[in-house]
Amino acid sequence: MTDPAGVDLDRLADYLARHRPDLAAGPPRARLIAGGKSNLTYLLHVGDRELVLRRPPLGHVLATAHDMAREFRVISALAPTEVPVPGALLHCPDPEVIGAPFYLMERVTGEVYRTRAQTDPLGGRRRRDLAMAMMDTLAALHRVEPEAVGLADFGRPEGYLERQVRRWAGQLERSRSRPLPGVDELRDRLAATVPASANAGRIVHGDYRLDNLLATVEPVAVRAVLDWEMATLGDPLADLGLLLTYWDVLGGSETAEGNPVADGLGPRAGFPTGTELIERYADRSGVDVGPLHWHVALGCFKLAVICEGIHYRHTLGQTLGEGFDRIGEMVAPLIAYGLTAAGER
Repeated sequence: MTDPAGVDLDRLADYLARHRPDLAAGPPRARLIAGGKSNLTYLLHVGDRELVLRRPPLGHVLATAHDMAREFRVISALAPTEVPVPGALLHCPDPEVIGAPFYLMERVTGEVYRTRAQTDPLGGRRRRDLAMAMMDTLAALHRVEPEAVGLADFGRPEGYLERQVRRWAGQLERSRSRPLPGVDELRDRLAATVPASANAGRIVHGDYRLDNLLATVEPVAVRAVLDWEMATLGDPLADLGLLLTYWDVLGGSETAEGNPVADGLGPRAGFPTGTELIERYADRSGVDVGPLHWHVALGCFKLAVICEGIHYRHTLGQTLGEGFDRIGEMVAPLIAYGLTAAGER
């Protein structure tokens, strides 16, 4: 059987036999189930057991943006909390085994709702319930005390928002391969207007959105939160700002239709408005939700940089899967909306 791109199955089998013989019941088989936009995710069959393997994307990898150790640590820490996460099984920091660091987790059954073809059949009631379950889960995450789950040193809350601007400005320079009108102005506006943080020190996901959840609709429930590569301790309003960027900015844009980033999200897809989501979250989180204009502008900047990085990898032929040819189209609308949000008071 041919190894899928990004995984050396023979070396993986040898590693499991030496380090986790309980996971080495037979020759492993793997299939890519999500690839290229972020970390790569594979469904791994070992004997009669199904596991999930995560590794960084191929090729052009932004520094610190695809940290397997962080993902493994945070899902391990959150296992006993109200936040649903897959069971963490094994972390391998050695890139020589399959070509990159990786980790294994239990497979959780559920659906990743990403496209209109998936969400349109749900109907209005179940779409609303799914959106509210998404917000209840985010509120549960932000209620977790980091010290209580061994994550007191998981990040540096002080100066988190300033560092976010600097970090994504640095990532932009590593992905800049074409003119991006307005992006430098957006970066400078954000850097000059960083708000005070009244909520620093909470666990933030870093990329929280509907299609980073495994969910069911009979009954409606969030079964697992996925893709923890950018989790840290910081300001939970950053999670809200990025969620609104996906939900209202991209979910309300003509550009998003048919796009793999935001096709099935937001009011255009029949879901509640971002305002309703924030009201639900505020009611359940205990977080002081103030004006979110700056945080939405930061979300637009961050997502523009992420999309530009994906676009760059696509031009280099380093993406796996479908739908990458249009992701570069998202960058200009994100910059434009970010500039508008950054100018609001």
